[in-house]
Amino acid sequence: MRNRLFLIWLAGLLLALSAALPAATAVTSPVPAVSSASNVTSLSAVASAPRASTIDEVARALRGNPVYVDPAAAGQLPPVQAAALAKKIKDAGKPVFVAVLPRTAAFPEQSLLATLRADTGITGVYAVRLGDGFAAGADPQVMATRAVQNLAAAVKAPGTGTDATTQLNAFVDSALEQARGSAPASWGGSAGGGGPSPAAGLIVLGAVLVLGGGTAYAITRRNRVRRAQEERAALDKLRVVVDEDITAYGETLERLDFHPAEAGADDAMRADYERALDSYETAKTRMAHARHPSDVREVTRALEDGRFSLAVLAARRAGSEPPARRPPCFFDPRHGPSVADVRWSPSGGTAREVPVCAADGLRLREGEEPLARTVDTADGRRPYWEAGPAYGPWAGGYFGGGLLPGLLVGTVLGSMLSSPAYAAEYGGGDWGGGDFSGSDFDPSGFDSSGFDGGGFGGGDFGGGGGFDGGGF
Repeated sequence: MRNRLFLIWLAGLLLALSAALPAATAVTSPVPAVSSASNVTSLSAVASAPRASTIDEVARALRGNPVYVDPAAAGQLPPVQAAALAKKIKDAGKPVFVAVLPRTAAFPEQSLLATLRADTGITGVYAVRLGDGFAAGADPQVMATRAVQNLAAAVKAPGTGTDATTQLNAFVDSALEQARGSAPASWGGSAGGGGPSPAAGLIVLGAVLVLGGGTAYAITRRNRVRRAQEERAALDKLRVVVDEDITAYGETLERLDFHPAEAGADDAMRADYERALDSYETAKTRMAHARHPSDVREVTRALEDGRFSLAVLAARRAGSEPPARRPPCFFDPRHGPSVADVRWSPSGGTAREVPVCAADGLRLREGEEPLARTVDTADGRRPYWEAGPAYGPWAGGYFGGGLLPGLLVGTVLGSMLSSPAYAAEYGGGDWGGGDFSGSDFDPSGFDSSGFDGGGFGGGDFGGGGGFDGGGF
């Protein structure tokens, strides 16, 4: 680390020296005044990139600016309005992307949003005005699928205005209020024009690097020590809960009345049993090697997989059809795979559908409280969704990043998980928006049948309604 900081310091020094001479010349040269009209022109240039003949070119433009207007569609959103929209998004610091495109063969509506999101490679909310049509989608960690569907439907409703300026501003205003995460660093600040010359910027950058080299090392070391301490404390909390889960799963295996060589056992049953045993060993091994809170996700994911294998084995032994893969019981994943989704409201929260086991489903129908998994908090034992962010990786392994935000919205844990502090301190990097994730994005899960049915289905990206040719 010392060598790296020294190299940064040296590079800054050289950068400042190399920039000084041309910068001095530029500073002493007469500088014409910038009129408000020229400033508007510079703002407009930010929002208008060279003509895009491919989706990839649109994606490249969006990596540098939140709003892209194809020259062929410039009549839809004039440069001044495009610049104002881009500035609004940048000022809010949220990962919201807008593209205004002509309805041509270059932009096939059946795959446009999915391809654009994949090519841009940044988690966020994406809105596209294609001709007179409109569609939107979002990564679930940035905005829940249902939320983006509702926003898209609202701006396409009768009476909301069909012009692009009104529609896109209405969508962006609502999206900025609801979107989680932060804007990508590639946008580089506000959308204003003017500012210091590039050479002057190099001098400032070089001076900062030179003067801050020594301080950076001390700050970095202090932050690393603080973060390591917080991670150890969070992992210690998780270890207690996860060890209880592993123990409970091991006891379930011990009570299992099955032997691979017993009468009636077939290869499918033996394979289920082997997967259940492997999951147990995987969970124990990964927990023993866990060094960060985020490592716990793989442990609880293994336990979830093992309990599903046991449910499949039980069905085969009973001569029943193996159950479909469902998430575990929301109230306590130790209850095993859920059997249904029911409406439930946390204390002080709004109703939402959660997956439940048969026993908890019956309790809710009879007006009783479900048997919730409780963990230690400063206020005593509380349900895990009322605990701190340390339990986020534990829950994330059971339910997955795409499902968990909707289940926990409005709860203490859900609010903490959506904060930047959680991603920075507890290994929750898959909750925020604005990060480059093109390599992790799999467009194969998208519904290729078009948008008429309400958008995308499956995958890691939620659809918000399809292009409808202007039928608002």
